Amino acid sequence: MPMFAYAGRTRGGQTISGEMDAPNREAVVAQLRKQQILATTVKQKAKDVEFTLFGFVGGVTDKDIAVFTRQFATMIDAGLPLVQCLEILAIQQPNKGFKKALQDIRQNVEGGATFAAALKRHPKVFSQLYCNMVEAGEAGGILDTILNRLAAYIEKAMQLKRRVKSALIYPSVIMTVAISVVIFLLLFVIPTFKSMFEGFGASLPLPTQIVLEASRITRTYWYIFAGVLAGAVLGLRFYYKTPNGRKVIDALLLKLPVIGELIRKVAVAKFTRTLGTLISSGVAILDGLEITARTAGNKIVEEAVMRTRASIAEGKTIAEPLKASGVFPPMVVSMIAVGEQTGALDAMLSKIADFYDDEVDVAVSNLTSLLEPMLMVFLGIVIGGVVIAMYLPIFKLITVIGK
Repeated sequence: MPMFAYAGRTRGGQTISGEMDAPNREAVVAQLRKQQILATTVKQKAKDVEFTLFGFVGGVTDKDIAVFTRQFATMIDAGLPLVQCLEILAIQQPNKGFKKALQDIRQNVEGGATFAAALKRHPKVFSQLYCNMVEAGEAGGILDTILNRLAAYIEKAMQLKRRVKSALIYPSVIMTVAISVVIFLLLFVIPTFKSMFEGFGASLPLPTQIVLEASRITRTYWYIFAGVLAGAVLGLRFYYKTPNGRKVIDALLLKLPVIGELIRKVAVAKFTRTLGTLISSGVAILDGLEITARTAGNKIVEEAVMRTRASIAEGKTIAEPLKASGVFPPMVVSMIAVGEQTGALDAMLSKIADFYDDEVDVAVSNLTSLLEPMLMVFLGIVIGGVVIAMYLPIFKLITVIGK
């Protein structure tokens, strides 16, 4: 959305100015009117052109939000006024995008808006989960407690994300190196062998002929291969953005051996951690399930949670539709059912989340242990096969000379 710079007067006659994200000028005027501010000037700002080391401005990371939330909670707990906290945190914020957002939030809070309402004006920075929890904290007078819970939740989510990334980085690097080496051999090394083999005057072994032909095809039609690969990646990304495409791909991912189990455990840990944090913070169960569904990260899990929400709206329990979905393990469903019966659903969800955090660690270790020998075998077959195919004619020539 475009950014508008505004100036106006409060009911007390105080002049106030600031910036606001809005679809148009009329929306800015309407928002200011809600805050009991009479707009005097509203102008759309030109887009800032900023450059960093790689030519673009980085976004607000989970770490930025976690550090901000933890510091904010400490300041509120120490008794500092809300506006002063925002001002201090904005001044010390190194991320320019985040700094602007905090300055705008401070101006809106100073103008009479609630903290949650000011946060909702920046959906790209603060998620719906974050805003709803802050809103519940403001309503209950426990904002510092909610902020501490939010910080703990974000830190746990970051740890979970790091575990999954650590499981994927190693095989990704090995595969990239292997493919790069094979392409380098086909494009630059094997052609030198070809010119040498042409002087042999004898037929070459079949493996050598296959590798030489693969080198010729790669050098001649490399642009076609590059175009097909780029088209496949872009086509897959476009298909995944469609509702049906995302559903099909996410369903396939859940069915993959080892990786599918890891994805399922991550989804369960994320679902239970998010819903437990929301319920313990005073967010209504229906709102909590809607927010949890949107942050699930998997379309199949999202649909299962939304069906659960619809069932609860009809008076059913959470456990029944979760069991019917087939997505959640029986143990999870049983523990949730016990939590509902005992009135300690939030505590039970937190216990499940802690358990599945450990399960994710085990799944990551299993995945790494399984992939390491498979990758070694792959490297040996592909790269070793190419090298052996190139040396077979030389071995044959040495044998002939020896006779």
